[in-house]
Amino acid sequence: MKIAKNAVVSLTYELSDASGALIEKTSEPISYLHGGYDGIFPLVEEALDGKDEGDKFSVAMEADDAFGEYEHDLVRVEPRNMFPADVAVGMQFEGGAEGDEDEDFMLYTVTEVTDDEVTVDGNHPLAGKALNFSGVITGVRAASAEELSHGHVHGDGGHHH
Repeated sequence: MKIAKNAVVSLTYELSDASGALIEKTSEPISYLHGGYDGIFPLVEEALDGKDEGDKFSVAMEADDAFGEYEHDLVRVEPRNMFPADVAVGMQFEGGAEGDEDEDFMLYTVTEVTDDEVTVDGNHPLAGKALNFSGVITGVRAASAEELSHGHVHGDGGHHH
């Protein structure tokens, strides 16, 4: 079966930066629902369309095709007393975007802690980076009616959230 809309695609992959430094590598296949369900980078999905099980692929992505450009306005400096006593670099907190009256929450990572202030960054750690996504297609099958109605792949044995 060739990869087409509403197929479940399984693959192993490696994600590296533009210099070739490995960022992430799967040991077991991951699966996603193909056809615009936001289960994988759109540029990768486009490159996989029409391919078969066993095919290898490689996609070079600019920042806009991956995690977006780095947005300096997503870095905030907050009073130290707004955080737990044990706050440390690398911790993550959910918070509202500055000036967002609807209070859409996003994930912020602590990047600096001083006696008076905590700096948090709402950018994805890979924002602003060109990336290479390469791998091997390990399986292609038709999606079940339940997977299509939910817009995502279900694990072996049925529905898992």
